[in-house]
Amino acid sequence: MQALKEPYSSHLESFVNYLTLERNFSQHTIASYVNDLYRYLLYVENLEKSVAEITLTHIQSFILELHDAGLEARSVARNISAIRSFHKFLVRENIIEINATENLHQPKPAQHLPTVLTVDEVFRLLNGPMQEDPPGKYRLRDKALLEFLYATGVRVSELVNLQQSNCYLDAGFARIFGKGSKERLVPVGRSATEWVRRYQQDLRLNISKPESGDYLFLNARGKMLSRMSAYTIVRRYSIAAGITKKISPHTLRHTFATHLLEGGADLRAVQEMLGHSSIIATQIYTHIDRSFIKEVHKTFHPRG
Repeated sequence: MQALKEPYSSHLESFVNYLTLERNFSQHTIASYVNDLYRYLLYVENLEKSVAEITLTHIQSFILELHDAGLEARSVARNISAIRSFHKFLVRENIIEINATENLHQPKPAQHLPTVLTVDEVFRLLNGPMQEDPPGKYRLRDKALLEFLYATGVRVSELVNLQQSNCYLDAGFARIFGKGSKERLVPVGRSATEWVRRYQQDLRLNISKPESGDYLFLNARGKMLSRMSAYTIVRRYSIAAGITKKISPHTLRHTFATHLLEGGADLRAVQEMLGHSSIIATQIYTHIDRSFIKEVHKTFHPRG
């Protein structure tokens, strides 16, 4: 790697010290900043300009080079964020007087519609644990877990942290603690309720230990199930069901919301169940819903 000349290397070193000592950033985050800013400062150095002479036009040209080099939009956005933080730091340290990035805006990220399962794919996935031959030792847990994910649309972090005391199965609800410890009540359908009960009575009682706490879903050692284990369970049964889409527990969250909207559910009710603080986050599912409607029109309309 080509070494930066002075004073560019000193500027970068000072910025790293700032991130480490004052911002307390992780080494992983700092390494990302260094990687992005090294490339930027090398560009500045090749222009034979000081950082004080850099203008918005120079930075925009650098960003165009990143695009031309084939960097993904997310990587370009990360570079822009690093450059803005760097220039703000230089102003603060009186190394430069004018912040050339003040009018540098992040590009609007492309909105990718999330992967969603069809109803048939969901049924194949949910039926997987009970169709295993030979039967898996933890199939009741896996069945209950898959049913609960699809029935409630909870995040995987919410799933693995769910306590039995927050499952009001007689009433058909679960109390979920989401981001920022925000609390919400989510309906739990009849099928998920039945399988969670069966799992609790026929398996959880046998694998629980004093250190299990009140966590609903446990691993083979009687401890709280990890997020990675939940991901592995979903992937395992999706492959067994012949589902070619790459899915995760979050796919069932997307599918939950989409199927509700396709069935005519109110957008704000879905927002409440998902625990979105803003309805804007929920509106992405209306795009999927419109795609579904368009497909129905194309299939069934005489002139579709």
